[in-house]
Amino acid sequence: MFGTMVPVNLEEIPPGAELGRVLASLDWDRLSDHDLIRVLQAQDRQVSHYQAGRAWTINRVAERYQQGCREGSFDWGDAQKGAAAEVGAALCLTRRSAESETGFSVELLRYRPGVFDALLLGRIDRGRARVLVDATLHVSDAIAQAVIEKLLPEASNLTTGQLRVRVARLCIDADPEAARRRYERSVADRRLELRPTCSGTADLLGLDLPPHVAASVSRWIHKEAIKLKNLGDDRTMDQLRADIYLDLLRRRYQGKKATRAGFGNLDIRGSAETFAGLSDESADLNGFGPVIADVARQVAEHQENVERRWLLIDPDTKQPIDGGITRRRPTASQRRQAELLHPTCIHPGCRMPSVDCDIDHRIPWIEARITCSCDLGPMCRHHHVIKHRFGWTYKPVAGGDYLFTSPFGHHYTTTGQPAKARAP
Repeated sequence: MFGTMVPVNLEEIPPGAELGRVLASLDWDRLSDHDLIRVLQAQDRQVSHYQAGRAWTINRVAERYQQGCREGSFDWGDAQKGAAAEVGAALCLTRRSAESETGFSVELLRYRPGVFDALLLGRIDRGRARVLVDATLHVSDAIAQAVIEKLLPEASNLTTGQLRVRVARLCIDADPEAARRRYERSVADRRLELRPTCSGTADLLGLDLPPHVAASVSRWIHKEAIKLKNLGDDRTMDQLRADIYLDLLRRRYQGKKATRAGFGNLDIRGSAETFAGLSDESADLNGFGPVIADVARQVAEHQENVERRWLLIDPDTKQPIDGGITRRRPTASQRRQAELLHPTCIHPGCRMPSVDCDIDHRIPWIEARITCSCDLGPMCRHHHVIKHRFGWTYKPVAGGDYLFTSPFGHHYTTTGQPAKARAP
């Protein structure tokens, strides 16, 4: 029975079964303005409690993998990789997300028990817990413990941004020389990443750059944008800064066919109608994801002297029925067929382009002694190793899907559809 009576001592009820019952009994639509905020805070404590439990469970999965879910046992690093594969498949996460969640849970339970307790009791939320864990990974346990003890009592009153700055400053000040070495190692790992967005655009990110250089470039771009704005350019400041940024990168191609140089060795997959301009159905840019039809046509139009691949899809079943390649590469026809049929790694949730994957024998070659196209599938090196090391198995099912079985006996499909619905 729902009611409007919010307990006077709501703030004192610890998160758990009792608080869950209280929150479930309330009629949210009839709460007063004042009680809405009280309930919101109580819900936040309860969510933190469940998130702590989730982290505990993921850590326990990793412990079980270390104990050995097949024969023997594995070191802690291998156990975390195996657990991440299981967690990723169970929760339908990308490899990056699964490894991140597993790593956070392990660090939280094994090395930051004070942070775990605070999360379990609802004193901090997961975002703040994540900052306290991630921002202290690079320092010694002694320094991390001192920093956490200092900041944990006030963490709930700081935003995650404020907390991150406080943690960083304390870690640097605790050992400046170690901080310098960390900086030098990070700069040595600088890299560029291309990330798709849900709107069909892209984020191009430079990571672990020297901060003074990055800040200087950013400031210069901002000043140039102001100059253009003062000259009457009708683009917004954000648009101007983004366009100047891309123009700087394009200058590398001065004296060449700059426009065309931007599209090299791209594998674009779509319907003939899309490329002919008769349809606006999206296409797939391998290594990136879905792109709008206009982008697909631009990529196809500007590719010169590079390999192009095409895939014909049955409009009713949406399954590949034919495919081809315009320039032959020094690869076996069976590999090309596997790549055309499967644009990405076939492990559940993985988006590694098939052209960058190993070709896996579903039935080990040493057992079958044959290599049949019907038995081959692209699998990224990471999941290929996981499959053999921990004993994952898979089999084809109706509709071109694969049904994977984990070492824990759970079933997952490549498409993410429920295993019961896909099982033969």
